[in-house]
Amino acid sequence: MGERAADVGVRPAPPLPWARRGGRWRRGPYTLVLQVVLAASLLLLFLLPIYELFTFAPPSRIVLALENGQVRASLWFTFYASGIAVLAALFFAVPLGYLLARRTFFGTRVIESLVALPVVIPHLLVGLGLFLLVGYPGTPLYHLATSLGFPVTDTIWGVVLVMVFVSAPYTVLASDLSFRAVDERVIESARSLGAGGSMAFLTVTFPLALRGIVAGLLLTWARAVSEIGGLLILAYYVYPAGPYTGPVTNTISLYIYDLYQLGDLQDAAAVSSLFLIVAFAIFLSVRLGERSGWLPWRRGELGP
Repeated sequence: MGERAADVGVRPAPPLPWARRGGRWRRGPYTLVLQVVLAASLLLLFLLPIYELFTFAPPSRIVLALENGQVRASLWFTFYASGIAVLAALFFAVPLGYLLARRTFFGTRVIESLVALPVVIPHLLVGLGLFLLVGYPGTPLYHLATSLGFPVTDTIWGVVLVMVFVSAPYTVLASDLSFRAVDERVIESARSLGAGGSMAFLTVTFPLALRGIVAGLLLTWARAVSEIGGLLILAYYVYPAGPYTGPVTNTISLYIYDLYQLGDLQDAAAVSSLFLIVAFAIFLSVRLGERSGWLPWRRGELGP
């Protein structure tokens, strides 16, 4: 059992080529060049379409888009509806993520698969399924929603419903991973000092998982504002109802889609550029907040 390889006639495997050269491929310029080329290729894929949008429409056209009342109404409605969707994800998706991370029960794998399903299915199917469930006259949920004052078809509730369906899984998955990353020994230490289950969650578990949860909420928001497939069926145009009392409008993605369908490419590029500026400003604010300290964590940390 303790014989060396040479004693039993087995020759050790030769060192790999990069190991013989002192790890040059691992630490040398070739690896760095390869990393830079691959990273730059992906960044160019991100930047070039955005560059084309901003150069296809002159700055004056972007300013005109900002002054357009219909564009402002569409932008405001998009942020309003997506904000409600993010709040719904916070109140429903985070508890589900905690349940999956901290509890083991029959059917866990099935629930995890169901949570991931909206990420991969075509969103036209989402719109059709939701329409048949709550928007088609004659179904029980249609009558229930209408009687409660929450009509879904062509209202803000339909938009929020689609946004939550397609985007909340990102918060569930991020919350699940964040809660799993919290060391059980830290929680047990809090309990040994007299903290109950709720107090340990509020003072230890949730703060340590907060950064991952916020990252999931940002992904949820980004996915919500970019949704178009499900809205084509359930809420193409939105009429005043419920908390929305503004003009007839649609989300910014559908507004841009309408411009493209009409062949107005310059206006479509201008509105797209305007939305990209706003979205970039939001994400940049979060990054600056991480570095400046006004957010309850610093970049790279799991907790405050």
